[in-house]
Amino acid sequence: MAKITRMGSNAILSNSVEYHNFVFLAGMTADDLSQDVSGQTRQVLAKIDAALEANGTDKTRLLNAQIWLKDIRDRDAMNKLWVEWLGDEGRPARACVEANMADPRHLVEIMVNACR
Repeated sequence: MAKITRMGSNAILSNSVEYHNFVFLAGMTADDLSQDVSGQTRQVLAKIDAALEANGTDKTRLLNAQIWLKDIRDRDAMNKLWVEWLGDEGRPARACVEANMADPRHLVEIMVNACR
């Protein structure tokens, strides 16, 4: 049976889970909640870069992404940064929806899965 590796686990979730050559990251949110959606998106994308690197992969190996916005009207601002961040490679399958956030100060949450 293949090994499942869970990293950064607590009673509720793991920050990442590795199985075979797949990496599943938990949803990521900004730390500085005083920022607007662009500022929060930049923070989240930087956190995703760091988490992917810690798991031996990078954004060019993304398979899918799920994005939650507190206000769907922020989609264009978030998409601008998303497109810049992705560059010409690694466009994953993706969904982007409006959602009530657990903390109303969070304006964006992004969860990605990648392969090595």
